[in-house]
Amino acid sequence: MAVLLDVRDLRTEFRTEEGVVRAVNGVSFQVQEGETLGIVGESGCGKTVSMLSVMRLVPQPAGRIVGGQVLFGGRDLLKISEEEMRQIRGNKIAMIFQDPMTSLNPVLTINQQVSESLMLHLGMNREQARLRTIELLKTVGIPEAENRVDDYPHQFSGGMRQRVMIAMALSCGPQVLIADEPTTALDVTIQAQIIELVKRLKEEIGMAVVWITHDLGVVAGLADRVHVMYAGYIVESAPVKDIYADPRHPYTLGLLRSIPRLDEVRKERLTPIDGLPPDLIALPIGCPFYDRCPYHFGKCLEENPTLDARVASSQHKAACWADVTKERVWA
Repeated sequence: MAVLLDVRDLRTEFRTEEGVVRAVNGVSFQVQEGETLGIVGESGCGKTVSMLSVMRLVPQPAGRIVGGQVLFGGRDLLKISEEEMRQIRGNKIAMIFQDPMTSLNPVLTINQQVSESLMLHLGMNREQARLRTIELLKTVGIPEAENRVDDYPHQFSGGMRQRVMIAMALSCGPQVLIADEPTTALDVTIQAQIIELVKRLKEEIGMAVVWITHDLGVVAGLADRVHVMYAGYIVESAPVKDIYADPRHPYTLGLLRSIPRLDEVRKERLTPIDGLPPDLIALPIGCPFYDRCPYHFGKCLEENPTLDARVASSQHKAACWADVTKERVWA
């Protein structure tokens, strides 16, 4: 498969009164044609900031991308002009933002908000854009789309607003769709509907999907490959089945142990990960997971392992000096 998006050594910082927050610390990954890539980790690990950096939407002047490359279509998106980036953002690479309740403009109708990108990127006039918007709303499962197209966001439920956000993201037929925890604010049944909708549309359009989440349960039935992030680093990368069957990083083990199991013969208590993530203003020299890791030893404190420190296969790598292969949490 061809590589659509190639992110190399991406680094993003935020300047605060307390100091420089190192939010993304040398993240590298590729998104291949037609695949679904899952990016998982707890809140504050750098998932969203990594993708906002790819889209060049990091809030400025506090935030800034200080290093790396984002290669798409043979161009480095970090070096092109803002005008060129606007032609790609929402057109070739689209993003569904985290909170459907606040991501839509409350004073503009649904038609105005979806039509904007159709007129900007595809050159449609207002009537053409309106008809296409109705088609898109039908595609994402909005009932009576012809009558709802001129409604305002407050007239839609949370699940319907998220469907509108998906319609906006898909309006120009993007090659890459970035979904930033699009089901977080929704109830469980609506979450399942949104996930199935994205899976169906992915197959129909043939786009690649980057799904950001803190929920490994969601990733299991959705992703082809998974990157686990911690403290601004990718600490494990593997095909989705290997993450569950053969985790190689203690943080991944901890995440898996915190998921309720429906197939257990004997019920066991969930095991939390003790401690707190490191201070991103004063990251340690060694492994950032050291203080919370039950497997740490001297080398972990002295040197931060790179992603190829432990290689299970060409596609399965972990940034860990310890050997946790004897631990099994998912058969």
